Amino acid sequence: MTVIAIDGPSGSGKSTVAQAVASRLSLAYLDTGAMYRAAALWVECNGALDQPAAMPDLVRAMPLEISLIPAAVRVLLDGQDVTETIRSSRVSAIVSRVSTVIPVRHVLVAAQQALVAANREPGIVVEGRDITTVIAPDADVRVLITASAAVRLRRRALDQLGQADAAALEATSDEVLRRDRDDATVAQFLQAPLGVTLIDSSEQTIEQTVAAVLALLPRA
Repeated sequence: MTVIAIDGPSGSGKSTVAQAVASRLSLAYLDTGAMYRAAALWVECNGALDQPAAMPDLVRAMPLEISLIPAAVRVLLDGQDVTETIRSSRVSAIVSRVSTVIPVRHVLVAAQQALVAANREPGIVVEGRDITTVIAPDADVRVLITASAAVRLRRRALDQLGQADAAALEATSDEVLRRDRDDATVAQFLQAPLGVTLIDSSEQTIEQTVAAVLALLPRA
């Protein structure tokens, strides 16, 4: 039984690292951010982006299916594959309008905790923004992966636009920095609390960061 909890801001590399760790250890993988993105898309499709009071019931009834296989992550919403759609700039621009609504977080936190509980055998890697403190505070490994703002912006620009010139950095700055500011009002993911290991990936390759996480696993 292994539970690995990984937090971090946008562009820190937490998703890539979490997937790699889960694959390496043959564990389930849960991207909680994908659940918030799917919720934002569902709320938008139901015309409720300006109706926070209506959001919790909508999200509770959301017909969401999410794959826990690290090499085959798929998100289905009402039977439609939205894996790519939820990563679009359009969804990135609206996700904080849903993710910062506290009753919505309560709904999704309960769902995420249930998924962790159901996958403790053989184990699961969970990543997001309040994983080490709320979703899995009793995880075997609790990590906050961070990186400098400049590095995070560059990574996201390369990932989204394939380049990191001034225009690309400007185009992705809102998605990275503004989202982090918004979400930091309701989740802890910028500083490592007591018992959580801080890994700065600014100068590290993905493999080096993966190795740093694996090194934290309890020895048998």
